[in-house]
Amino acid sequence: MMMTEKDFYNSIDKQTVAEFKDRGSRFIAMAFPITAKEMLKPIMASVKAQHPKAAHFCFAYRIGLDGNNFRSTDDGEPAGTAGKPILGQIDSKELTDILIIVVRYFGGTLLGVPGLINAYKTAASLVLQVTPVLQKQVEVVYRLQFDYTIMNDIMQIIRQYNCTIQSQELQLFCSMVIGIPIKRVEGLLNRLQDIQNIEATKISG
Repeated sequence: MMMTEKDFYNSIDKQTVAEFKDRGSRFIAMAFPITAKEMLKPIMASVKAQHPKAAHFCFAYRIGLDGNNFRSTDDGEPAGTAGKPILGQIDSKELTDILIIVVRYFGGTLLGVPGLINAYKTAASLVLQVTPVLQKQVEVVYRLQFDYTIMNDIMQIIRQYNCTIQSQELQLFCSMVIGIPIKRVEGLLNRLQDIQNIEATKISG
């Protein structure tokens, strides 16, 4: 079956670092996988602890698939010279669920607006060059609740439809959160209707 672009999205799953230097200033770019904006604060606190003498901590992130969950900041640099160029690099690679922080150590020479835009853009580009990109399937998340006696039937369907198991509690009565590939939701739900003692509730997607 041919997959369209909307069946998949590009993301990362590991932290990477790259560095760019211009006229004495150091720009250290770090990429992080994130899935919620609440993850920014602890990551930023950790980065600031690692670089206590840095002058600026500029960043941009994009989260989710609707295109509306993003942010960029210049952290004291002239407006539009840092955050937007970083976000531009994220978007040029069509990435989501990613945060890039660029830490600047000032080298004594002013770079000017064009120089700053180039430096932050280049630093972000360099870190993305060393970051493996993963193609992930777009999923709809459901909670399944069922009797333990039909566990094997459920697992067989989950494997057959290439779902991901996000969490599970397996007791006499089981609860499982699964991600279903967006194009296969209808088929899977139809299969589940043939089984007794199961309840499927949509969570997101």
